[in-house]
Amino acid sequence: MSSSRKHHIKSLMLSIAKGLLEEEEREQEEERGRYMEENCPALSMPRSMQELQDLSREIHHKIDVIDEERYNLEVKVNKSDKEIDDLKIKVQDLMGKFKKPVLRKVRMSADAMLKALLGSKHTVNMDLRANLKQVKKEVKEEDKELRDVGDWRKNIEDKAGMDGRKKMFESEA
Repeated sequence: MSSSRKHHIKSLMLSIAKGLLEEEEREQEEERGRYMEENCPALSMPRSMQELQDLSREIHHKIDVIDEERYNLEVKVNKSDKEIDDLKIKVQDLMGKFKKPVLRKVRMSADAMLKALLGSKHTVNMDLRANLKQVKKEVKEEDKELRDVGDWRKNIEDKAGMDGRKKMFESEA
């Protein structure tokens, strides 16, 4: 399919979609108008003080009725939430799946662990350190020289000034 043909088809689709969206928006506006006419009658403003008081009493009465309905619905929702939670717990009980508790770290020696697992049958002493070999560390001569540096102040005084720096370069070369 050529690019001009694709572009033409795309523009047709967009124009059709735009028309459908406009029509849908118009229908929503008409529906909104019908709903307002049915549920919200036109407000007639009373002219006398008595009529205003009657209107306010009527509005307060309607507000009280709506608040009662809201409260009743809230109580029903809370009650059903509790029932749902209870049923979830029952389902978990029936399935046998329980939440595993968080385990705490316990410091325990190998002997204590074997005693806890095997009970009083455990008589073997697990002293793992007793079976280790003793290894003597050999001290190298180079390490001794590095450790026996001597008085550090003497080294600083020798390297102080230009003479010291000159000695340093001569000894390296």
